[in-house]
Amino acid sequence: MLVRSKYSGSSFSELLEVEFPHLRFESRLPQALASTGLATGQGPAGAPPIPHGTTVLALKYSGGVIAAGDRLATEGYRVASRDVQKVYTTDAHSLIAIAGAAGPCIEMAKLLRIELEHYEKIEGDSLELEGKANKLSQMIRANLPAAMQGLVVVPIFAGYDPRRRVGRLWKYDVTGGRYEEAEFEATGSGGLYARESLKKSWRPGASREEALRMAIGALMDAADEDRGTGGIDVQRGIYPTVSVCSASGIEEVAPTEIAEIHRQLLDQRRGAA
Repeated sequence: MLVRSKYSGSSFSELLEVEFPHLRFESRLPQALASTGLATGQGPAGAPPIPHGTTVLALKYSGGVIAAGDRLATEGYRVASRDVQKVYTTDAHSLIAIAGAAGPCIEMAKLLRIELEHYEKIEGDSLELEGKANKLSQMIRANLPAAMQGLVVVPIFAGYDPRRRVGRLWKYDVTGGRYEEAEFEATGSGGLYARESLKKSWRPGASREEALRMAIGALMDAADEDRGTGGIDVQRGIYPTVSVCSASGIEEVAPTEIAEIHRQLLDQRRGAA
């Protein structure tokens, strides 16, 4: 028997809220908090810290925008994982770089991708880039009760705007406030050091290769100063996740190219020492 949906709009989040409210992340929050010992005013003493993703950044270049993130997740002073993905493709011309409580961050990145796919299937066209940034802002605002319990999500959203033919990027605060940046942005535990590095190296109209050197150099600088930011692990072959978004779509930079840029930067710094 065909059952007519109670919801006829194009938002996947609103569809879940109307038809399947038990599947929304907010509805599972009490159980999630209880399992981590973070239920409001309750929970076992000495509960383990929540895994957190650390440093991510994004910057504009002549052909679009580049987003990058280290691979380390921490639980307090302990390494939770050395191989976490922090940069996610959300559609053909946009991506999200996540920092904060690892579980909610990853879930929000995946939900945003589904949200944009759902909208495009229902409407027959994709949202404009600013509309995508606004949708993420709504999702962060909905996560505010969880953020007040320690499950903070502070992403960077970036993409290529086909209408303006430029790369654009936004940062967010915990309440869902969004702020477009004209040049670059970095967030997470090593965000301050990455921003300081980009402040010195970034220049308008940089080529793809120059921008990659800026991004990888900024992550190296952050790893030097912040214990929560993972450096490049040559022994295990673990390199930052770096994605390039341009008019032709999204390209994930190969580890071999990142390794070569890393080697060049090390040689340059040794020569300057």
